[in-house]
Amino acid sequence: MIISKKEIERRVELITSEMNRKGLDALYLVSPSSIAYVTNFFHIPTERPVAAVLKSDGEKILIVPRLEYEHAQRYSYADKIFYYLEYPDEKHPMIVISEILRSLGLEGKRIGFDADGHGHVFGYRGPRLSEVLRAEYSYERDLVEKLRMIKSEEEIRLLRESAKWAQLAHRLLQEYTRPGALEDEISLRASMEATLAMAKALRGVYRPFGMTSGARAGFRGQVGSHSYYPHSMTIHAVIKRGDVLVTGATANVSGYGAELERTLIVGKPTEEQSRFFNLMLRAREVALENIRAGVRCSDVDRAVRRFFKEKDLLRYWRHHTGHGIGLDYHEAPFFDIGDETVLQEGMVMTVEPGIYVEGLGGFRHSDTILVTRDGYEFITNYPIDLEELVIDV
Repeated sequence: MIISKKEIERRVELITSEMNRKGLDALYLVSPSSIAYVTNFFHIPTERPVAAVLKSDGEKILIVPRLEYEHAQRYSYADKIFYYLEYPDEKHPMIVISEILRSLGLEGKRIGFDADGHGHVFGYRGPRLSEVLRAEYSYERDLVEKLRMIKSEEEIRLLRESAKWAQLAHRLLQEYTRPGALEDEISLRASMEATLAMAKALRGVYRPFGMTSGARAGFRGQVGSHSYYPHSMTIHAVIKRGDVLVTGATANVSGYGAELERTLIVGKPTEEQSRFFNLMLRAREVALENIRAGVRCSDVDRAVRRFFKEKDLLRYWRHHTGHGIGLDYHEAPFFDIGDETVLQEGMVMTVEPGIYVEGLGGFRHSDTILVTRDGYEFITNYPIDLEELVIDV
């Protein structure tokens, strides 16, 4: 349940082949997910720069702060690891990084990057890479991200394992949901039990990378009429009879996470709740009917938006149909009318058209699917019909 060195070497071979075609001597990566993709090194991003440098001959280099050095030695597949002392320190990390790249013979060479230095996060301030190292630079964000769109057998295995534990967390969430309970106590109880079960079952078999390791399920504030807000935040809501609840569940398995979401109704659904729930299910069906290799992402979303228009639902529309998923919870491509990416076998996507009715609530299921030549396979598997998603009271 861990990405193998052989898989990293396969990725590097594909990346360096494209680098050589573009005439790049090196590729400088600061995206945490892309760093993980080429070295299998996961870290907690802070103000301290971390970079992976991939040379055209396939050599993998990590540059980390001193506090990450032993961590990188133990867990990464990097060929060389360098460190600087601290941020901002007497000698700024970007100055040290430029000296390291100079020692690698990259001054005056052609370097691609996904960001020119380090992202401005956690109060970071500092020069750009292009300001401290003389070289010819090329913006190459898509070079790695395009490869990440097609998942390998190892990645799909991790996503399927994630789905199993996400489903357990969600099953517990549904079981513990009852009127009078705080959304927090339900979420924490379900997430804790699923995470403990996962930790015991997979101990020594996988790596709980990141700050969100384990399994989790919750409502994120999408409780009752507040479920109208698609990306709500927890509001410490008390569950009540008649509430519409929009859930979310995932599990981090060696850096990968599937997405599972459902709409629950507390008590017997009203006619209006049933109507919008079933319309959401039909929008989901429309999306799934259009998914297969060779179809453009834009056409899947266009079909769903056409359904919204035909059913006079556009005033309840808030977001596109879905997105890629893997190392990041949202990745390219996107089921959006503005994304012309052609679906290919091996892409992993979410399907989640939603309906949002002010004063009533939101209605959204999300499933993670694998694109196949003739259609798709579900990675997440959980009941979708209303009768199986009603909370008895």
